[in-house]
Formats: sequence, structure tokens, C-alpha cells
Amino acid sequence: MRFYFFSGNVVYLSGIVPVRNKKVIAGKFGKNFNLENGKEIAELCALQLISNLKKTIGDLDKVKQIVKIEGFINSTAEFTEQSKVMNVVSDFVATIFDNNEKGKHSRTAIDVISLPIGAAMEISAIVELY
Repeated sequence: MRFYFFSGNVVYLSGIVPVRNKKVIAGKFGKNFNLENGKEIAELCALQLISNLKKTIGDLDKVKQIVKIEGFINSTAEFTEQSKVMNVVSDFVATIFDNNEKGKHSRTAIDVISLPIGAAMEISAIVELY
């Protein structure tokens, strides 16, 4: 199963989870991770997003606009900083595109009770190409 789908000049990337040393980082925000030690997890997820995007399209110069990034944060009921976790992802992606308009995007931060393989978070993205 592939992790992307094209529709015209738009690519949809899905199922991106944080990976370190070829192993998915599992756990829950609010139990295993807090905002501070979870920043690395969010950055790894964002890095994997950019890496998958580059593998899919070949060259990041083909990106016209990062349209939307959706974030699913595996967290306890008490953890309420999902948007701050996604801020880390958004900031990372914006930096990759030199903080110009093409890296700015809408985003969603959703609390979930579990994710496949117990992943700490999962992101997907919609990207418009030239």
C-alpha cells in the first residue's frame, strides 16, 4: 500500500508516523510524553513528512503550497496541548520552505485514544504542486 495519492496537481500524503532507528515511536502524550519531550517526536514526524514528499515528487521545488496538515495525537484525556504539538510540526515545515508563503498551511490537531502500532502521533498532508 502506498502512502500517497495524486489528483491533478495535488498530492495527498497519509499515514506518517514518527520513526527513529527504523522503529515507530509508540506511546501517549500525557502519559509517556509531555509537550517538552514530545517536541522531538513532532519534529521526527515532520521530517518524515518532508522526506516522503520529496521521495514522491522528486524535488521540493515542485511544491507550490503546503495546503493542509492534519495531526492525530495519541493522548490521554487529561492532555490538552494537541495544538501545541502540531505547532512544532507546522513550524518545522515552514522552516523547510524558508518561512515563505508556500510553507504556510492550515492544520488540524485531533486527540485520539489510540493509533496503529501504538504510534505517538500520525500526520497527513495535502500539497499543491506546480
